[in-house]
Amino acid sequence: MVYLTRRERFNAAHKLWNESWSDEKNRRVFGKCANQNWHGHNYDLYVTVKGIPDPETGFIVDVKELSKLIQKTITDKVDHSNLNLDVSFIPPGMQPTTENLVILFWQQLAPHLTSCTLHSIRLFETENIYAEYFGE
Repeated sequence: MVYLTRRERFNAAHKLWNESWSDEKNRRVFGKCANQNWHGHNYDLYVTVKGIPDPETGFIVDVKELSKLIQKTITDKVDHSNLNLDVSFIPPGMQPTTENLVILFWQQLAPHLTSCTLHSIRLFETENIYAEYFGE
C-alpha cells in the first residue's frame, strides 16, 4: 500500500460561540476564538490517499486531478469565507472547529475518490494546532 499526501491552503474566518451560554462562559471556554467580530486563519489542509500504483503510470492517483477534486469539493467552498455563515455543508449551529471541519471535509471528499481510498485528512489551523481524521 502506498500513501500519497496533497497539501492545499485556504483562508477563512470563524467565531466559536454557543448562543445558549453567557458571554462570560463563551469567553472562558473559547477565549480569543469567541471574538464577536470574528477572526481568521490561514489553514493548511493535507489530504492523504492510499492505493496500489497503476502499473502503467506508477500513480495511485493523478495528483493534478486530486488537487482539482479537493478544490471543487472543499477549498473553493471555504476559501475566503465565514465558516459560521457561508459554507453550505457546515450545519447551522455546529462549531466550526478544526475537529469538526476534518470530519466534514472527509464527508465532502471521500465519495468522489475512485482510483484510490481516502486515508486521512489533516487540517492545520495554526502552526501549533491541527486535527487529523481517519474516517472512524
